[in-house]
Formats: sequence, C-alpha cells, structure tokens
Amino acid sequence: MMQTEKATRRLAAMFLFGGSMHFLASGWFDKIIPAGLPGRTRTYTYLSGATALAIGAGLAIPKTRRPAAAAATAFLIGVMPAKIKLTRDWLRSDKPGWAKAVGVVQLFWQAPLIADAIKAGADPRRRSAPRS
Repeated sequence: MMQTEKATRRLAAMFLFGGSMHFLASGWFDKIIPAGLPGRTRTYTYLSGATALAIGAGLAIPKTRRPAAAAATAFLIGVMPAKIKLTRDWLRSDKPGWAKAVGVVQLFWQAPLIADAIKAGADPRRRSAPRS
C-alpha cells in the first residue's frame, strides 16, 4: 500500500472518530467554539461533527476521495480559530504543564494534517515517478 493511501486512511479514521466525538462529548466541543458567532454554540458543534463524518466517509471511498480531500483541507483550515482558542484557553488555565503542551501540539499538528488532506486529493495519475 502506498504512503498516500495509508495517510488517507488515517485521515479518514481521524475525521470519523472526531466527528463522532462531536456528538458523544458535545459539551467539550462547545467550549472551544469562538465567542461572537451568531446562533447557538451546540449548533456549531453538531454541524462541525456532521461535516467531519461526511468528510471521513468521503475520504474512505475512492470515488469521492478528491472532493472529500478538498473539503478536508478547507475544514482543517476553517477550524483554526477553535484550535487557537483551545490553545489559548489551556495555556491560561491551571492545567498541568503536560496538558498545556498537548494544547500547543494540537495546534501545530494541523499543518501535517492539511498536507495529508492535500495529498489525499492529488490525482494518482499525475504523481511523478521518483527520479533517480
């Protein structure tokens, strides 16, 4: 199995797990929704969860992988305000140092996830062979 295929499967699993958690632990996700957005916080939590589930399913199906990868890229960029808020909140909290470190790492972990989403959407026929 190619590295891109493995990365795509990991990304699909992450979106399916994360999307499920939006419904199973909604209160936790409500806390990271940035203030000032119109409407109810829980609505954003559920919409985000449903979107993540749809993206995960799309990534898992080869015929829908390219549009799902584009959606994954946009989603990962779009949730950056929540990731920044989470990091800021944890750094200002009385959480132990290791938990604060997790808050910082999860923010910077977005970059490789975005890179994987972009790779997942690449047309395999256009990938060049390794040069010798």
